[in-house]
This record gives sequence, structure tokens and C-alpha cells, in this order.
Amino acid sequence: MILETKRLRLRELTEEDRPGLCGILQDGAAMYAYEHAFSDREVDQWLARQMDRYRREGFGLWAVIRREDGAFVGQCGLTLQEWDGRRVPEIGYLLQRRFWHNGYAAEAAAGCKRYAFDVLGLEAVYSIIRDGNLPSQRVAERNGMRVVGRLVKHNYGMEMPHDVWGVSREEDAGGK
Repeated sequence: MILETKRLRLRELTEEDRPGLCGILQDGAAMYAYEHAFSDREVDQWLARQMDRYRREGFGLWAVIRREDGAFVGQCGLTLQEWDGRRVPEIGYLLQRRFWHNGYAAEAAAGCKRYAFDVLGLEAVYSIIRDGNLPSQRVAERNGMRVVGRLVKHNYGMEMPHDVWGVSREEDAGGK
């Protein structure tokens, strides 16, 4: 286990989590910010990428498990992303739609922020969110973040504008 919150446990993803990942990554409605649902091959690549991140960086997107019943809620964690010519730690989150609107994304993201600051000693964290993705923007706001920049990702032959949300350790301490 990586971390616990009041209702959730976050741990490394395993091959046994593939069906739960498919429930997110192959759901077109859940993947609207990506503009497409993933194929089986893309799900396998996603899972392999997280496992590689654990080995190389010591973190990645983790399985979000509901404590009360062990249900696979989704994934949330830290990844390194390119922004403004540097690699920055991003808090990312994707949940199965049946668990939306329960505060799980905000709770998991807040746990990841604490982990980033208190365990990893990072000075700032970010969430890179597709413009127009209001639910994810609200999660970032609840996590004490504000818009600090913009970038355009080029995926699937499309330009996808994103807002870069961020909060520093110092700002976070001042908000307590």
C-alpha cells in the first residue's frame, strides 16, 4: 500500500487490475477528455507504462481501492509530465463512472498531494487538465490548485488545449 485516506487505499496497479482499468479506459464517456476509448492493446500499454514508472521513478498512477469493500474505484497518482521545457510532477486521476460524484477523486488527489509533499519532499505539484473538463478542474480547485499555465497536447491527430493547475508546498502550507 502506498497511502490511505479516510475511505480509500492507494497501491500499485497489478495485472489483476486490468478488468477495472478496462472499465475506465474502454469507456468512451469516461475517456471524453482523451477523445476515444482505448483498445485492448492500449490498455495493456497503459498498465505496462505504470509498472515501468514504479521501477524508474518510484511512483505512477496507483489503483484506488475503496476501503469498505475492496472495490476498484479507479486510478490516481503521480507521473512526470513535460511542461514549459521541464518535467513536472502531475497528480492525475481517472475513475470508473459508477464511482463519480462521490468525492473519491478529490480525496485520492489530496492524498497524493500529501504524499508528494510529505513523503517525496516535492516543492510543487500540478494537474494538467483538458480545457472544458469541469469536473477535473473542480477536483484541482478542491486540492488547493490554481491555473498556472497552458499547454497544447497533440494526440490522435488533434490539438488538445490543457490548463496547467498547480500548488506549491509553501502555498499549501499557507492555506491550512
